[in-house]
Amino acid sequence: MSLVRKFATVASGTLMSRIFGFTREMFMAAALGTGPVADAFNAAFRFPNTFRRLFAEGAFNSAFVPLFAKEIENNGMDGARRFSEEVFGVLFTVLLFLTIVMELSMPFLVRTIIAPGFVDDPTKFTTTIRMAVIMFPYLACMSLAAMMGGMLNSLHRYFAAAIAPVFLNVILIVVLVYAWWQGYDALAVGYGLSWGVMAAGLVQLAIVWFAVRNAGMRIGFRRPRLTANVKRLLVLALPAAITGGITQINLLINTNIASGAAGAVSSLVYADRIYQLPLGVVGIAVATVLLPELSRALRAGNMQEASSLQNRSVEFTLFLTLPAAAALLVMSEPIVRLLFERGKFGADSTLEVSTLLAIYGIGLPAFVLNKAFIPGFFAREDTRTPMIFAAISMVVNVSIALSLFPFFGARGIVTAEIVSGWLYALLLFFTLVRRGHWGHDRPLLSRIPRLILSAAIMAVAIHYACIHFAPELSSAASLATRAVTVIAIVLGAMVIYFGLAFASGGADLGMIRRSIRRRASTKTDEHQTE
Repeated sequence: MSLVRKFATVASGTLMSRIFGFTREMFMAAALGTGPVADAFNAAFRFPNTFRRLFAEGAFNSAFVPLFAKEIENNGMDGARRFSEEVFGVLFTVLLFLTIVMELSMPFLVRTIIAPGFVDDPTKFTTTIRMAVIMFPYLACMSLAAMMGGMLNSLHRYFAAAIAPVFLNVILIVVLVYAWWQGYDALAVGYGLSWGVMAAGLVQLAIVWFAVRNAGMRIGFRRPRLTANVKRLLVLALPAAITGGITQINLLINTNIASGAAGAVSSLVYADRIYQLPLGVVGIAVATVLLPELSRALRAGNMQEASSLQNRSVEFTLFLTLPAAAALLVMSEPIVRLLFERGKFGADSTLEVSTLLAIYGIGLPAFVLNKAFIPGFFAREDTRTPMIFAAISMVVNVSIALSLFPFFGARGIVTAEIVSGWLYALLLFFTLVRRGHWGHDRPLLSRIPRLILSAAIMAVAIHYACIHFAPELSSAASLATRAVTVIAIVLGAMVIYFGLAFASGGADLGMIRRSIRRRASTKTDEHQTE
């Protein structure tokens, strides 16, 4: 199976999740707007979600996957199953202890880490604590699910782990629709959403657990022991957790800072939801597939294939991310108005969120490129270097955010994220080049300027289209009129970009397909199907 088809398999599940996520946010915006309950829920949910990215996805998709794949190659499926059981026993025990400690410490955590700005509003502060207590066990479910998702990715079963997150959004949409039908007030809606998050964690864990069983891996519980394999995993996982979760660390810090201004937390979350669509569909797909593929190529000593995998991944990410970034930069306001402006989400909220989204557009390529650069380190079992760069990036983010927030509010926070994201991408890339881990690729270097030019021309066309269709995009127009106009502009922009990209030689689908198609190189590849 070609690399593009593997990207598409993961991206399709992620895209479905993001579409349902948009639907969820549209309902939430109408029900809660950017009011105090929305701030409380988003701040409370950010906490377990950040830990999930740090200790689950960041650690296991970066440290566990290469070790699990190595066990399959060296000791077969039985050795990989034993290794998984050893890790499962330790992970389950740590998560149980962490959950108990965090639940008991939640008032202190909200006051000092999650949302110190809420302390002056007793109702908002208490609501955040209660919602965080309800939702924090979601971390344990999703951490175990992430481990099993890593196993599935190593076994080339990508779809189950990619589709599982859809159920979080489906469950929360059901909660919102039921709350609307029953006429619940905002506070009741917030608590209903909190219980929905907890239920979604159990459902997602069940999905990947059954998928692992169907893949022939029956995991039993073993008494937690620090075996040699588990120690090696922990050595790799700690820096990998920090590195893989750099965006989440920054988001948690930024939530802490933003809690000092009313509505800022929710505005950041709504803008984040939109820019996460291209980041999730492209970036996560590339990172999920590239790590096991690159690890396999390096273990086989095939440096040419490893170089091709890295360069084609960057080519793929830029090909799809540059037009998305350009579109967010020039038409963020019509997008936000179409998706969110109704109910308690008014014109002022649209203006604030759209401004944040436009700034995010500038940093989108960096965030996606990071997903393509990091596997170049992790596949070589080097998690320390990205961790150091992540720490530098965090210091820059916090420094700029604290400096700009008093003057620009949430816009200063997003600016800090963008600067730190680009700094992180440059540090990763130049280190790979300096170490000789990034092969020179003349076709890639010649295509990047052409893709940038194609995206720039497309952005100019979108800008003038938005001016021409301003009445149809305004709040005064009907929802159907706005939707048709936005879709028409997006489709026209796609025709312009892809036409220019292929005409200028910035993209060559046939060459991309031929260059990244590869034969299965192991017995596992021959017998496993997605």
